[in-house]
Amino acid sequence: MPRAFTPKVITANALLEGDVVYLTEDDRWSRDLSEAELLTDEAVAEARLIDASRRQSEIVGAYLADMVGGDGGPEPTHFREDFRRTGPSNYHHGKQAEDLSRT
Repeated sequence: MPRAFTPKVITANALLEGDVVYLTEDDRWSRDLSEAELLTDEAVAEARLIDASRRQSEIVGAYLADMVGGDGGPEPTHFREDFRRTGPSNYHHGKQAEDLSRT
């Protein structure tokens, strides 16, 4: 028996900068997970992934990541995706530095 489809977002890495990016409903790549399109239909998710994967001049490594809907947009269900959205862990720069300045 097949498993039920769980909501997903399309994520990849920006080709030039290497930052984690998420596909939005209006076909932009955003570095902010809250702007990502939450896909709830498996066929639509697969079609969107195929289209996103063709954008090789912008991104690399597109895939579907499991998420749940939250008050502020999609939220990761796996620690890997939660880790990816905060950036590198060896020192505070980029997204991590921005997060520290908000506290």
